[in-house]
Amino acid sequence: MKKENQRKESLGEVIDQILNLLGKHKLVDGLVDKQDIPKQKLIKNLVNKQNLNTLMRLLNDLHPADIADILESLPIDERLIVWDLVKSESDGEILVEVSDAVRETLIADMDNTELLAAAEQLDTDEIADIAAHLPKNVLQDLLESLDVQNRERLQSTLSYKENTVGALMDYDVVPIREDISLEVVLRYLRKLGKLPDHTDKLFVVDREGSILGVLPLKKIIVNELDLKVRDIMSSDAVLFKPNDEADQASDAFERYDLVTAPVVNDENKLIGRLSVNAVVDYIREEAESDKLSMVGLREEEDLFSSIWKSVQNRWAWLAINIVTALLASRVIGAFEGSIEKVVALAALMPIVAGIGGNSGNQTTTMIVRGLALGQVSFSNLQRLMQKELGVALLNGVLWGGVLGIFAYLLYGNIKLGFVMTAAMILNLLLSAIMGVMIPLVMNRFGKDPAVGSSVLITAMTDSGGFFIFLGLATIVLI
Repeated sequence: MKKENQRKESLGEVIDQILNLLGKHKLVDGLVDKQDIPKQKLIKNLVNKQNLNTLMRLLNDLHPADIADILESLPIDERLIVWDLVKSESDGEILVEVSDAVRETLIADMDNTELLAAAEQLDTDEIADIAAHLPKNVLQDLLESLDVQNRERLQSTLSYKENTVGALMDYDVVPIREDISLEVVLRYLRKLGKLPDHTDKLFVVDREGSILGVLPLKKIIVNELDLKVRDIMSSDAVLFKPNDEADQASDAFERYDLVTAPVVNDENKLIGRLSVNAVVDYIREEAESDKLSMVGLREEEDLFSSIWKSVQNRWAWLAINIVTALLASRVIGAFEGSIEKVVALAALMPIVAGIGGNSGNQTTTMIVRGLALGQVSFSNLQRLMQKELGVALLNGVLWGGVLGIFAYLLYGNIKLGFVMTAAMILNLLLSAIMGVMIPLVMNRFGKDPAVGSSVLITAMTDSGGFFIFLGLATIVLI
């Protein structure tokens, strides 16, 4: 964590340097254009060339992932200037690293020849990551430029649904036979010269390519070289199939501390591998997507996208918010007479609704997490509901009692204190029910339970809280 914080601080300093150089670049353009001096164009080019060369040297020392972060941190005009200065051999790696929204702006600035050259630098699984953003003619040219094996692999990867193992796997496998000695294995590895990234095991297959087990590299090191692979291999390896859900695969990687795992087809033949870096990237992207979904954003948004595009991304749940706010206002409107007679109700009712909303969001977050981990279903709904209602009741009695005493001390009306306590208990019970049911129902109908759940629970607890509090006040006080 300390190293990551240091990296972010260092990257922040680099971004400041880049913005400073870009600022000088624009300043020179403006100043020289205003001056009526001889060789104006030559002076402008010389000064700008110096600033851009400094900027280029700065970029050349950076990792593609760091350049991707920098591009995401720059307004579009400055982003494209920096993008033009990046080494062309890094274009493909940077396109893989940047967010989808920023990738669109970079690709739009490239011609077909540049795009094809950038894509040809990448592995098959990396090409699949950016394929959806490539123009159709570029993708077709790219397919034609690949050899038969890689073309088939790319087409296979693109055929798998998003969020499946097939969409995440790569083809950098090192298969070995069970009947060879460890000495032969070592000679084979030396002949390869380089192992795929994150290789912690070799995959043992038979003559037909069917998986038999795995051979961890550490076993090769600590065992005698004349032993056969079959003598020390692990035959109970964790296997995945291309159509397995990526969520389940990520859970397995966490549970079994996996670094890589073989991917097999229905005939149990080895077709690829799933590696921890692909799983970590998937988890990070899902976490970011869930954060956006919780507040009703439909997709990742470029910080510097146009106003209109941002409005398109954000309007849907704001519209739902308006509808729910209007509903809450009508609930309040139905009790205008009660509020006029007991003005204190207007000051106290937001407290009931607000605490109910917070409690409901806590419950919803727990349920969404449980659904993601496979711990929650309709089969254990009854016990889950009982537990959440118990928590809500205890909190309602405790904090409702505190607020009831507060209302009595503030307004000198013991009946108002009773209403406050009762309303708090009932609204927390409502928030518990809604907090459990909303994500479960959404999940049952195939919807992402994280999408906008906080908006819905807040709407229910606001309207319900106002109705409960004002309804009780009308019955008891009026």
